[in-house]
Amino acid sequence: MSENFAVATPVRVGIVGTGYAAQRRAEVFQGDRRSQLVSFWGNSEANTAKFADTFGVSPRQSWQELVNDPKIDLVLIATINQLHGAIAEAALQAGKHVVLEYPLALTYVMGKKLQQLAQEKGKLLHVEHIELLGGVHQAIRQNLGKIGEVFYARYSTIMGQNPAPQRWTYHHQQFGFPLVAALSRISRFTDLFGTVQQVNAQCRFWPQPNPDYFRACLATAYLQFDCGLKAEVIYGKGEVFHQNERTFTLHGNQGTLIFVGETGQFIQSQTATEITVGSRRGLFKQDTEAVLDYLTTGKSLYVDLDASLYALQVAELCAQACQNTVAN
Repeated sequence: MSENFAVATPVRVGIVGTGYAAQRRAEVFQGDRRSQLVSFWGNSEANTAKFADTFGVSPRQSWQELVNDPKIDLVLIATINQLHGAIAEAALQAGKHVVLEYPLALTYVMGKKLQQLAQEKGKLLHVEHIELLGGVHQAIRQNLGKIGEVFYARYSTIMGQNPAPQRWTYHHQQFGFPLVAALSRISRFTDLFGTVQQVNAQCRFWPQPNPDYFRACLATAYLQFDCGLKAEVIYGKGEVFHQNERTFTLHGNQGTLIFVGETGQFIQSQTATEITVGSRRGLFKQDTEAVLDYLTTGKSLYVDLDASLYALQVAELCAQACQNTVAN
């Protein structure tokens, strides 16, 4: 964003959520002289008590009370995906800056509505995409030119979890379509390769006895980019998987890049050269500090809202392609 939403410091912050991301954000807000953690809200009684004890702040009774608090300038949303859009809309209507963990909303239409509202209110609306700051993505960027014209890429993330928990990350409505919920799988590609020309996708869910939840899911998307790249995105998790995988492979006419976990190789003529990959640690801190930099000095953010919205649009097209999928 080019506008400068310079605000008085400290920026007074309210956090919606008490999980890992919320905790890492709270640490930064408390440790930075430019910000002050005012309050929070969580939907788990035990986690709320622990969060209050850890950070020495009192919870609000509801997220509605939090976003309407006149003592709060910025609302950080790190809660179930289903609530993102509603909380962001209420916070913007209340005149707050808003920062969210991806996705911005579960639908592109809602995302665009929020973008327009932020523009009308003159407020920052920022969606976290720390995958773009991470070591693997940066290493791909730095080495992409070595492999020439990239014609095929495959990104697979599989996480076994047995038993699958009955929590929001395995709840159809609260989690959302897998590639919307796990938007970083799409945004890595759109950040590197631009506009998508054609989308196809398949998705399977394994049911729990409680039909609101699933035991496992597997989503596969096939993306054809304007630049000629054909990409395959695979995301799976749950009880049916017995081996974890995080592999990103990019084939070009002059070589191949392959990243397995946090290790990378450049391969050319069957010769492999190791690629240095930076750490994944501290990425929430980087994102949070970037927000404070932007609000206090106008320094540009590392990702703009249009980019996040475009990734959401592509992910939603994948969901639409899967509408006829029958659960097994």
